[in-house]
Amino acid sequence: MAELKYEIIETIGVLSESPKGWTKELNLISWNGREPKYDLRDWAPGKEKMGKGVTLSEEELNKLQDVMAAMK
Repeated sequence: MAELKYEIIETIGVLSESPKGWTKELNLISWNGREPKYDLRDWAPGKEKMGKGVTLSEEELNKLQDVMAAMK
């Protein structure tokens, strides 16, 4: 399996933390040197491991904000 390279450009917010210290975060991440995208996933303490997540373009993130605002 090919090595996955990532760079967290900006931590936008931590949504929750589990008793074991894993955090659910929204970050701006560059995957394998590509253009950064918004990423929502669980991270182990120290960021040495990650859970499955969702990666969104800026357009998709804006649409998600619109959908969530309509829920209120």
